[in-house]
Amino acid sequence: SRYYREVLPGEIVKISRHDVQTLDVVRRPEGDPSAFCIFEYVYFARPDSIFEGQMVYSVRRRCGQQLAIEAPVEADLVSTVPESATPAALGYAQKCGLPYVEVLCKNRYVGRTFIQPNMRLRQLGVAKKFGVLSDNFKGKRVVIIDDSIVRGNTISPIIKLLRESGAKEVHIRVASPPIRFPCYMGINIPTKEELIANRPEFDDLANYIGADSVVYLSVEGLVSSVQESIKARQENNLKTQKSFIGKIGHCTACLTGEYPVELEW
Repeated sequence: SRYYREVLPGEIVKISRHDVQTLDVVRRPEGDPSAFCIFEYVYFARPDSIFEGQMVYSVRRRCGQQLAIEAPVEADLVSTVPESATPAALGYAQKCGLPYVEVLCKNRYVGRTFIQPNMRLRQLGVAKKFGVLSDNFKGKRVVIIDDSIVRGNTISPIIKLLRESGAKEVHIRVASPPIRFPCYMGINIPTKEELIANRPEFDDLANYIGADSVVYLSVEGLVSSVQESIKARQENNLKTQKSFIGKIGHCTACLTGEYPVELEW
């Protein structure tokens, strides 16, 4: 198989062994800009996916580079929790001039943690899910890049594991902004009360999860990382639609509370 092209928003496509046909394109109301889910870039999509003419892996690496500009830290090495945040961690390390080093390896014989029936079992599952490569970080200051912290439960046992295995400092950098609002467009985000960004613990999040420091990427940083190459391509090709330019080209509702459509209750 090979990449052919993206399906346009509202497009109905017929694929046969002979060709690919556009049957119809359902147009948006006039002046209603596109609002592609920005969290597809952050977390949901496979890194080799292509959206809006750019590879998700490249966007995640740019998010890591932007995070390094916004939140540098004195440290010895950069790593990640395998492996969804690896592109961002590589971008962060490259921008900071620090080595990227693996500190954890996945235990392939352990099941999925998120389906465990309660929090205690989920946290125990996380601890069993990873092996520790302690030779790589013993006595060193470690920056762990994560793609998102939603509830704050998964990262705590990992920090504890790293400290017990000899890490001198553990700094957490998150390659996306805090999720604060529910999604009404079909993504099953936890309730407002479950989101760590809305809880009192968020005021001292580093202490709550056991880290030396925690910094999230700004909303502006995420949007610029996502839109950078889209805008560059549009400037090179004036025929391209301009619907993706500006902050309203992507839905950031779960981060900002600004929904792309009026909600009706």
